[in-house]
Amino acid sequence: MANWDPRSTAAAAAASAGTQADVRDAGLRSYMLSVYNTMASGVLLTGIVALAFASSGYAAQVMATPLRWVIMLAPLGFVMVLSFGINRLSTATAQALYWAFAVVMGLSLSTIFLVYTGQSIATTFFATAAAFAGLSLYGYTTKRDLSAFGTFLVMGVVGLLVAMVINIFVQSSALAMAISFIGVLLFAGLTAYDTQKIKSMYFHVAGTDMMGKTVIMGALTLYLDFINMFTFLLSLVGDRR
Repeated sequence: MANWDPRSTAAAAAASAGTQADVRDAGLRSYMLSVYNTMASGVLLTGIVALAFASSGYAAQVMATPLRWVIMLAPLGFVMVLSFGINRLSTATAQALYWAFAVVMGLSLSTIFLVYTGQSIATTFFATAAAFAGLSLYGYTTKRDLSAFGTFLVMGVVGLLVAMVINIFVQSSALAMAISFIGVLLFAGLTAYDTQKIKSMYFHVAGTDMMGKTVIMGALTLYLDFINMFTFLLSLVGDRR
């Protein structure tokens, strides 16, 4: 009978654990890459639609009619359908709704090309992209649990929405400036928080049918963080025509 060597058993167990960890890490990287690719593709599609709609001259015409409210509120409808109905939707339907949302969002954002100079839009976009990349990387790599900040950030967004509604009636430039500044900070924090949350979600859905749907919802979440940070920063530092 061969002698049993505890060292070889321990080495085999360690090798097995290392292999499992490598597989898990590779799966996580692939999952997050899918989220980022979907998010970036959505932002690109939105930008193309916004620029094309503004350049065609239709944006100026449509925004002067009551139809502008349909275009402005339609993105919210898509977000609500995806957020509350994702469990009942197929992955293909969720993907179709995400791309439709990106198109409608492009129509809604086309007005920025009528208000701000092209140079300031481009500069703000790249500044936002750089900040987003850094914040998302922090959320992905940090060992610190950011969940404690989640409630605070969400409450801040709710307060921000209330302030925006109030400012529709009071038309205060000082309040508008404060809203833009706070909005940039809130969505910067949400970028890191949501990235960590999306990363954590992978370990719950890995190997299940929900992975495709959570990729879409993760991309939608980061898309909204990016677009909101961009629009608030643009209203804060953008050069108007």
